[in-house]
Amino acid sequence: MFNFKPIALVSGTVICTVGFFLFIPLITELIYKTDYWESYAVPILLYLIVGGSLIITNKNIDFKISSKEAYIMTILSWLLATILCSVPFVYTETDLSIVDALFESMSGITTTGATTLNNLDNLPKGILIWRSFLQWLGGIGIVIIALVILPFLKIGGMQLFHLEGDDPYEKSLPKASSVIKKIFSIYVALTFILIALYYIFGMSFFDSIAHSFSTISTGGFSTHDQSFNFFQSDMILFVAIIFMIVGSLPFLLLAQTTLKNLFVIFRDHQVQVFIYILITAIIIIFYFANIYIDGSIIHKLITVSFNTISIISGTGYISENFENWGNYASVLFLILMFIGGCAGSTTGGLKIFRFQILFKYIKIHLKKMIKPHEVMASNFNNKKISETTYESVMIFFFIYIFTFALSALLLSFSGLDFMTCISAAASSISNVGPGLGAYIGPNGNYEILTSYSKIILIFTMFLGRLEVLTIIILLMPSFWRD
Repeated sequence: MFNFKPIALVSGTVICTVGFFLFIPLITELIYKTDYWESYAVPILLYLIVGGSLIITNKNIDFKISSKEAYIMTILSWLLATILCSVPFVYTETDLSIVDALFESMSGITTTGATTLNNLDNLPKGILIWRSFLQWLGGIGIVIIALVILPFLKIGGMQLFHLEGDDPYEKSLPKASSVIKKIFSIYVALTFILIALYYIFGMSFFDSIAHSFSTISTGGFSTHDQSFNFFQSDMILFVAIIFMIVGSLPFLLLAQTTLKNLFVIFRDHQVQVFIYILITAIIIIFYFANIYIDGSIIHKLITVSFNTISIISGTGYISENFENWGNYASVLFLILMFIGGCAGSTTGGLKIFRFQILFKYIKIHLKKMIKPHEVMASNFNNKKISETTYESVMIFFFIYIFTFALSALLLSFSGLDFMTCISAAASSISNVGPGLGAYIGPNGNYEILTSYSKIILIFTMFLGRLEVLTIIILLMPSFWRD
C-alpha cells in the first residue's frame, strides 16, 4: 500500500514554495506601480493557506518512502508546480486560455522556451519576470530533484532523471546535501555575474535580471519579441554564448572545480565531445551561412556561434532568422536539437554521453563480427561500461525516438504541415523552444496552434524534461501491484 502522508507533505511544500515565489512578480509590479499586483496577491494567500495546512497536518510523520512513492512524488511535484505556476498567466493582462497558460507554465518549468505570447515588449513586467524566473527555477530544480529523489530510486543521485544502471560520474563529494549546496551556490553566483555583465554591456537592469534567469537555465524566454536581436550588440551575444555553454556542462563537475584544479571539467570525455561537436557545427554553418549575414567577420562568427549554441543547448534564443541561411542550416539545427548538451546540465535532448555509449557499443559489436570469441570491454571516464548500461541506453534511444514520432503523428491529425509537426515534436521533447517553418520558426510562436496541438506538446515537453522513462514506468500495471 502507498503511504500518502509523505506525498501530502511534499505537495504542501511545493504549494507553499510557489506561493512564496509569487512575491517576486508581485514586488516587481509594485516597483513599477501597476495594478497587476492583485493577480498575484490572491494566489499567494491561497497557496500559503492550503500548502501550510498540508505541511502542519503531516509534519510529524515518519518520512520513509518506497521507490514507487519516490516516482509518484517526482512526477506529482512537476505537474503540481506547472498547474500552480500557470494561474498568473490567466489573470494578468495576458488573458491566456487555460491551455495556453498551462503551455506557458510547462514551457517555463521544463526550460523549453516555447511561447504562445505576443507583444512581449508591452506586457506587464511582473509576468515577464515570472516566466523567466520559472525557467531559472526549473533549471536548478532539475539538478536538485535528481540529487534528492534518485537515491530513493537506487540510481546514484548524480545524474538527471535517467534510468541507466551506471552513473558516468563518480560521487567524489561526500554527501548529497553538500553537493546540492555547492551546486546551488554556483548557480546563484553565475546568475549574479551574468546580471552584472548584461547590464554593463547595455541591457536595462530589468532585462539583465530576466535574461540572466533564462540564460543560465538554458531556457530561452526573452522580454522582447525580437529576442536577442532587439539589443543589436555583439558583446551581449558573446556573454550569452559563454554562459549558455556553462549551462550545458555537468553541474557536478562544476562543483568539483577549484582554483587548484580549474581544468578538471575539460578532462571529462562528455565535455570534450560536446565542445568538439559545437565547434564543428559552428565551422560548417559559418562556411555556408556567412554570405547571408551582414556585417564584419567577427559579427558573422558571433551570430552563427550564438544561434548554434542556443539550439544545441536547448536555450532557444535567436538573433537572426536562421531559416534564411539555407535548408542545410535547418536540417543541422534539427539534428543538434536531438543531441543536446551534457548529462548533469540543465539542457535537454538525448545528451552527449548516450551517443558516446551507443557508438562504443556499435564499435564492440562490429569487432565481435570479426572476432566473435574475443572478450571486449569499453570504458567511459575510466569506468567500465556494463552490459546493463548498453541495454539501458539502447532502450532509452528507442523510447525517445518512438515518443518523438508519436508526438509528430498526433500533431499531424490537427492539419499541420510536415515540417511543423516534425520540428514542434523535436523541439518539445528536446526542450529547445523554437521550431522550423512559417508558424513556429524563429519569427513565429506557438499561439497559432490549436488547443489539441498544445496539449500534445505540453505532454511532450513534460516527457522530454523527465527523460521519458521516469513517466512511462508509471503506465506499467506491474508498478501499481503490491
